[in-house]
Amino acid sequence: MDIRPNHTIYINNINDKIKKEELKRSLYALFSQFGHVMGIVALKTMKMRGQAFVIFKELGSATNALRQLQGFPFYSKPMRIQYAKTDSDVISKIRGTFGDKDKKKDKKKAKIQEQASNAANKKPVQAIQITTSQPSSSSQSQQVPDNPPNYILFLNNLPEETNEMMLSMLFNQFPGFKEVRLVPGRHDIAFVEFEAEGQAGSARDALQGFKITPSHAMKITYAKK
Repeated sequence: MDIRPNHTIYINNINDKIKKEELKRSLYALFSQFGHVMGIVALKTMKMRGQAFVIFKELGSATNALRQLQGFPFYSKPMRIQYAKTDSDVISKIRGTFGDKDKKKDKKKAKIQEQASNAANKKPVQAIQITTSQPSSSSQSQQVPDNPPNYILFLNNLPEETNEMMLSMLFNQFPGFKEVRLVPGRHDIAFVEFEAEGQAGSARDALQGFKITPSHAMKITYAKK
């Protein structure tokens, strides 16, 4: 009965009051922590309301995202995530085409995916460490000038479409997260408060240089006291 691992994951129980473009941006920000996201499909038709598909380049990324974000409170509703049945299911569900694709192709694809997932499943923790440590290693090579450590972080170089929910979803996975504060009239900066200095430092190191959109790498420093 289990669905085989797939590059594409299917999400449901999504808050259907969220506008399509905001939903896609928020899903991208959340899921791209786990690897390269090739596409996000979210339609507002009656059939597809409250659902989305996220397509990863690597199978291991899809597996890690599914495990780590299962039940994650996304816009106040816990996400339900599973592998898409097949890649062609996604296309047929969206466009109503390719529904009668050759089953041999699906079998072949499933075999390759199963082999790849077996390799990925042997070291899921390592894969997570690689994805989360990438920004911090690049940040060390081009260190952002910083203020003395404290429990409030200052974010800049944020894209225009940044909102409080998007940043909250990124930072609330770290212990001690308290709140995000946006600056009225400024879309490119924000503050994030933690309970303790050490907790703020962990989030800063992990998300330094994280790309909320492909063209905006977030810069994080400690806020001035």
